[in-house]
Amino acid sequence: MPTHYKGTKEEVTVLNVFIKLTRSTESLFQYLSIKLKRYGITEAQFGVLEMLYHLGPLQQNQIARKLLRSRGNITFIIDKLEKMNLVKRVVDAEDRRCTEVYLTPKGEALIKKIFPMHLKEIVSIFSVLNSNEKQLLEKICKKISKRILTQKEDKPQ
Repeated sequence: MPTHYKGTKEEVTVLNVFIKLTRSTESLFQYLSIKLKRYGITEAQFGVLEMLYHLGPLQQNQIARKLLRSRGNITFIIDKLEKMNLVKRVVDAEDRRCTEVYLTPKGEALIKKIFPMHLKEIVSIFSVLNSNEKQLLEKICKKISKRILTQKEDKPQ
């Protein structure tokens, strides 16, 4: 559904692109979330498990930064994963403020089972794009992210 805003041609174009990008992203996450629900986890929980599986143990603040989540939100997500016995926290003996998060054997088994199917779904969704379109989309997304980061840095604290 396009915008109903009556502004300049540039404003209307940008709003329409924004709407389509947002709807596409929301549809993608909604679709993948339904698939993950079968395994009793959310998209955010999957993100933590996948990150720990591929990168190894990480501190909570590293996980928050990489997943673009607040520290409070990551704490909540890890609490849930810990209750499910999928991850464990280990407090650094030298600096008690630092807590590393590890996959448990149960968590590793789950992500090993889910990840290939999750990847297959993503590959299937993106198969509507040819190789050049995928590369262009990647470039566009990076460009937008870089602009957002630049704007954050420009704002006074």
